[in-house]
Amino acid sequence: MSKPEPITIRDRRIATARGTVDVRDYAPRSAQPVGRPLLWVHGGGFTSGGLNQRESDAPARHLARAGFTVRTIDYRLAPAANPWREPDLQPHHGRYPAGLDDVVAVAVSLSNEAGGGIHIGGASAGANLAAAAAIRLEASDPATVRSLFLAYGTFHAELPDDDTVEADLRGRLAKWAFNPEMLRRMNLNYVGDPALLVPGGAFPGGTVERRMPPTFLLDASNDRLRRSGHAFASELRRTGTDVRELVLTARHGFLGAERGKPFAEGMSQFEHWLRSHA
Repeated sequence: MSKPEPITIRDRRIATARGTVDVRDYAPRSAQPVGRPLLWVHGGGFTSGGLNQRESDAPARHLARAGFTVRTIDYRLAPAANPWREPDLQPHHGRYPAGLDDVVAVAVSLSNEAGGGIHIGGASAGANLAAAAAIRLEASDPATVRSLFLAYGTFHAELPDDDTVEADLRGRLAKWAFNPEMLRRMNLNYVGDPALLVPGGAFPGGTVERRMPPTFLLDASNDRLRRSGHAFASELRRTGTDVRELVLTARHGFLGAERGKPFAEGMSQFEHWLRSHA
């Protein structure tokens, strides 16, 4: 008979100005939680994922077992899209800024519940939303965000040039995934308007003008989105932000594969980051 999980998991619904958002809270069952809580935001190209997604659930469970409290979020999603075709740009309730509004609202709610600053983290599209939310919150209430953890994120409307990353890509999938045309369609489907495919609210890359909370950018070696992560790290450093940047030998999405070595290494680094910024 297997032992029960040493954590508690509770689904909740958070009221916001635009309705309600479903969240899931993870906490250690018996020990006093470590440091400040974390809001963790899953990826999925802005169109997929949710509370049961491995990239949402696995990191949260891991961190709760390590003593942290974590909230995951079922933010509103853009419509499904075909990466080989132009997206249908009809109005949709999940397009920008819907998901970002949800992340900001839940971050504020979690900070209020905790009585102080929180950590915000995310992977892939979730890293975009985490960074964009932090920028918005830094302008309105700098005390809300204690630190940021951004894994293999897409931060720019267009990928910055980086010949070194391109030369490192191995395998047909890595050389195809997130190519410029695919990424343009994904981002256009997210915002729903070509005029919004610029640095701005939806795409934090190229827009950071003030010092941000300490930020850890974790990328995968065999992932074209490393071009965006590296450029964003450089942009943050120019503002005086405390930035840590690490590239693991891995492919995009490794935080959704909890049995893999990159997941274990990435989560170990994540734990250390949270403890050092408690």
